[in-house]
Parts: sequence; structure tokens; C-alpha cells
Amino acid sequence: MKMINRVEDIISEIREDLIGLSRYILNNPELGYEEYKSSKKHIDILKKCGFNVEEKYMGMDTAFRAEYDSGKEGPTIAYLAEYDALPDIGHGCGHNLLGTVSTGSGIVLKKLLDNLSGKVLVIGTPAEETSGAKVRMVDGGAFDDVDIALMAHPSDFHEESGTSLALEAIQFTFRGKTAHAAASPEKGINALDAAINTFNNINALREHIRSDARVHGVIIEGGSAANIVPDLAICQFYVRATTKEYLIELSKKIKNCAKGASLAAGTELEITNYELSYDNMITNRALSKIYNERIKDMGVEYIKPFEESTGSLDMGNVSHVCPAIHPYFGIADREITGHTRELAKATDTELAYDSAMKAIGALVLTAIDIIENKNLLEEVKKEFENTKR
Repeated sequence: MKMINRVEDIISEIREDLIGLSRYILNNPELGYEEYKSSKKHIDILKKCGFNVEEKYMGMDTAFRAEYDSGKEGPTIAYLAEYDALPDIGHGCGHNLLGTVSTGSGIVLKKLLDNLSGKVLVIGTPAEETSGAKVRMVDGGAFDDVDIALMAHPSDFHEESGTSLALEAIQFTFRGKTAHAAASPEKGINALDAAINTFNNINALREHIRSDARVHGVIIEGGSAANIVPDLAICQFYVRATTKEYLIELSKKIKNCAKGASLAAGTELEITNYELSYDNMITNRALSKIYNERIKDMGVEYIKPFEESTGSLDMGNVSHVCPAIHPYFGIADREITGHTRELAKATDTELAYDSAMKAIGALVLTAIDIIENKNLLEEVKKEFENTKR
């Protein structure tokens, strides 16, 4: 109880600074890899609190890595901050508050670390909504020396860390030949036909894919005038599956749908990825159990059991290289849909800020449990080795 009280006292000391951070980012929404103001606000407060900060981390202008080392051997705890917004609706996913919770957790743990051991990191991870920086960071080895990775996401209600779908973002570019669509259509090669038949082929395939998989797409280029045979058509798809293995299998089938459509129309076909691919989220249950207990210690009476998610997170990639959790903290008294202006507005309330402070407390106490109890860390790591793919 003494540690809980100390954590709560530190949170109270920095509460107004954290609210200011979240509110500033809410009012200055920036898209992925354009979060110059947002990342600077995080960096400024972390420097002020004594962190060593590496800016433009791994070659990304709006990424950063903040570190504080106690000088005593112990685990490395990483809190991951997001701060990108959505087009048109701003912070409809609440990343203004999410990033604030991660930075706040890092600051609180840092203030306690000299009496503990180990190292705390706050890693600024741009562009979660699109081509997530965590993927590039994982590939670059950013988490190779991390013992546990933690973050908590705002939502309508408190919910345990769960799953997410692996994702591949596939673009099909069909190239044909223009011709007058009325006078000499036989001289043209219709790229739009290939794109439309790709959708038809995929819709026929839906009967034979797993019910927990998802395929959805749009045509972003399909011609400029009805009397010209389109010589260029481009469509983009998200392909999602519960595991990387099935994602690979399903993506191959989706690509074959486009190849067949291209062959029938007589077009040339180029297949590319228009965003980075995300791995499925593997929640470390041992680590999640600690967080669930600690969020209750912070005054949350009920946390919903996790549900199978049909969304995708670049935190999934992190979960394949180190133990990780991605729980949700409630910021509303009613159901609110994500990616809406309503959720963005809900991040700027006393209820939301109170909940965010509780999430910070739980994330810090979870880290302290891992630092102080080697058996817990061993349990977490044993589970990770048994579940990673």
C-alpha cells in the first residue's frame, strides 16, 4: 500500500502537466510521420524530467527514444507512446491521451527507479494508424533488449489486453491501353475491368475463407472519362487474419484473384504493399494478469474480459519480439465508437483524465512488480517463449 500511495502522490504532482500535454496534442492533430508538434511536446517534458532523449529515432523525424538508467542491474521497461491523428476527425482514436499515459508512466517510474533497479524507456512511435513505426523499430532491433513493453489505449470502458489481427496492405496496379470507348473499343485494354473483376473474384472467395478473417478494399484510380477506355486502375486492400501463418495463405489467394482478373482483361499487373504489414497481437497473459490486478488497486472496480478483435495494431509486431500488453482504459460513461469525433471529445473530460491517471498508476505498479519480483519476470518470459511464433 505504501508504494501505491507513493505512485499516486507522484501522479498528482505531474497531473496538470500531463493534462496540458494531452490537450495540446488534441488541439493540434497531426497525421502519421507529420507529428512534429506532438513529438516535440513529449520530448520537451521528458527532457525536463531528466530523460536522455534520442530524437529522430531510427531515421524517423517524429520518433524518439527517451531513456533513464538507474545504474543498477535490472529489467528494461518500455512504455510506447502514440500521438498520430486521423484525417478529418483528428484524435478520434485518442492517441493524444494514449501517448500522455505512456509518457506519464515513464516519468513516474523514473522518479522511483533510483530506489529500485533497471532502466525505463519511453519510445515515441509515429503513424500507428497507417504505416506504423513500431514495425520499422522491431525490424531495426529497437526491442531486442527490452524485457517488457507496455501501453494502454483509451476506449469507452476498461478492458483487458487481448488480440488483434495480422494485416497486409496490398495494392494492385493494372495497366491497359486507351481507346475511344464508342468508336473503337476493341482497340483498348480496360484496366478498370480487371479491377472490378478482382473484387468479384474476392467476393466469390469469401465463401471459402475463415469467418475470423477480413478482406476489404477500394478502387483509388479507375479512369478519367466514360468515353475513354481506362488504361490505369489501382485498387487497395487490407487483408487481415488471426495469425501470420493464415495471413500468408489468404494473401496468396487474394493475389491470385487479381492475377486471374488481369489475365482475363489482358492487362499488366503490378502487386505492391502500400503500407507496412502488422503482425497479430500476442498478449502475455502473465503480464496482463499483473496489470489487471493493479488497475483495480487504482480504484477501477471492473475490467471487461478481452474480446477477439477484428482490428490491427503495430503493437502486434512488438509482441512477437518481447512480452507485451495493450489493455484499454475507459474514458466514458456510455458506449462510444472508436475513430469518431465523439471519442476525440471524450478524451478532454475530467472522467477521462481521472481514468488516464489510474492507467498510469497501473502501468507503473506493473513495472515495479516485474522489477522487484524475479519470479514474475521469469514467468512472463517463459510464457513469451512458449507463445511466440
